Amino acid sequence: MKSPQRNWGLLRLGPQGVPLRIGHPPRRAPSGLGTAARISAAGASAALVAAVLLTIAPGAGADSAPADPGNPATPVTVTADALPTVQIDGVVWQQAIIGDTVYAVGKFNTARPAGAAAGSQTTSRKNILAFSLSTGKLITTFNASLNAQGLAVAASPDGSRLYVGGDFTSVNGTAASRVVALNPQTGAVVPGWAPKLSATVRAIVATSDTVYLGGMFGAVGSTSRSKLAAVRASNGGLLAWRPNAAGGRVNALVMAPDRSKLVAGGAFTTLNGKNRPGFGLGAVDAVNGTSLATPVNDVVRNAGSNAAITSLSSDGVNWYGTAYIFGSRGGTGNLEGSFSANWSSLGIKWIEDCHGDSYSVFANNTAVYKASHAHYCLNLKGFPETKPKSWHRALAYSKAATGTLTRDTQGFPSFTGRPAPSLLTWFPEMDTGTATGQSQGPWTVTGTDSYVVMGGEFKKVNLKGQQGLVRFAVRSIAPNKEGPVSSSSPINPALTSPSAGKIRVRWQSNWDRDNTNLTYKVYRDGVAVNTQSKSTTFWNRPTMEFTDTVKPGSTHRYRIVSSDSFGNTRASATLGLTAK
Repeated sequence: MKSPQRNWGLLRLGPQGVPLRIGHPPRRAPSGLGTAARISAAGASAALVAAVLLTIAPGAGADSAPADPGNPATPVTVTADALPTVQIDGVVWQQAIIGDTVYAVGKFNTARPAGAAAGSQTTSRKNILAFSLSTGKLITTFNASLNAQGLAVAASPDGSRLYVGGDFTSVNGTAASRVVALNPQTGAVVPGWAPKLSATVRAIVATSDTVYLGGMFGAVGSTSRSKLAAVRASNGGLLAWRPNAAGGRVNALVMAPDRSKLVAGGAFTTLNGKNRPGFGLGAVDAVNGTSLATPVNDVVRNAGSNAAITSLSSDGVNWYGTAYIFGSRGGTGNLEGSFSANWSSLGIKWIEDCHGDSYSVFANNTAVYKASHAHYCLNLKGFPETKPKSWHRALAYSKAATGTLTRDTQGFPSFTGRPAPSLLTWFPEMDTGTATGQSQGPWTVTGTDSYVVMGGEFKKVNLKGQQGLVRFAVRSIAPNKEGPVSSSSPINPALTSPSAGKIRVRWQSNWDRDNTNLTYKVYRDGVAVNTQSKSTTFWNRPTMEFTDTVKPGSTHRYRIVSSDSFGNTRASATLGLTAK
């Protein structure tokens, strides 16, 4: 299989080799359970699902302006404001950042400015581009061209080189066998660096003297290498390092801060002839390639043709991974979410087992961000399944373990009692893209302490056109314009008069994409007569009420205005009633 776009019967492969049903987000059906049974009891009504949504207790109140940012369970996130960013006409598979420049690789032909409609104001960009992290604008001085899709991109430690891997055989018209080194300022090919990989490169880690590669290849030049190899940074010459990944591709690599070891992740079923560690995940010595004890692989075990580790990343203290399972096709795995692990012991720090395949994870100084198509996070006090399913493609978690996972009730593998992070209130909305035919949104996430950038095949973010790339920022540099979301009729006041001179006002609370705590003002005849606050999420919106005292027989009109901590408001309709 030489490309994530290969049609495999009724399946296609995602960027990490994830088999997907054409036209449907990847999902699994546990043995003996149909889709309806997984969501709720067979024949469950929409009303029952709605009732579940409104009665589940909310998680921690963490968002872009939490009440207690020093609490490990409620760290600050970036806002959910989608910042204007250059757009593409296909899919972005991976990104890397050097200074203020973001490099995006994937499968696309053109770029266009933020706000431009598809096909308008286009600039040719073949499978790779660069844009400003701070402005989102295309950097026109960087103009490389790949003749096939790019799947991996990484910078040298000093930022003087950009390494790109993928399916391509030519870059800027120069022969390049699936990997290339570029000048990060211009996109020019670095001369004299030309390793010849026999097949796709999917993962790159670079040090000052060594470039580590992972993917689907079986040789470098005429020398055998099984999906893992290392070459000199100086001239691309093959090094002796040769751990052996067998039974499936390598999707990801991440290096320890002291550069003594690397962790490989993917679909491989053995590493150096062993499957523990080595079943989709394992650490190896950075010098001699021998396997190292990797306790994470005793817990997270995803490998084979229908399960894998999809990405790995590090914040310098911990390392993180994402995974997928295609259970209905017999996927041999147990995790669809993400995990955090320690570099010191290579052991688990926490697991979040939200259902819905996960593709990429990035941690900055306060929170962990994930690209996925999650549809159930109840095991860590998050949102439940809905019918039909609803997809939450961009999520954030605490860096700290703040609780434990509950028993899974949906027929999935369960991590009961394992340490878990908090699901944070950061819910930008990304739609389903069409570029790959795989019905996904974001495939990749990275960033800095100030920005989070996502790439993929989505066409809209927060219901507005923004195709393939988007930025989010901390509140000090964001517009902070994402306010209470719902404008549906339940937020309108329901008025009754239970007794003489009394009017009871009831309404459903609202929710916000990046703020948990909202304030509600009740207006009678245009004057505020009551103020309340409530912690809510989109799945936990309890009914609120206020009983007003008025003159018996008098008629009054009421309106509810909800607001977040940045002053964004949402007003209900104004309704009237005559008191008893």
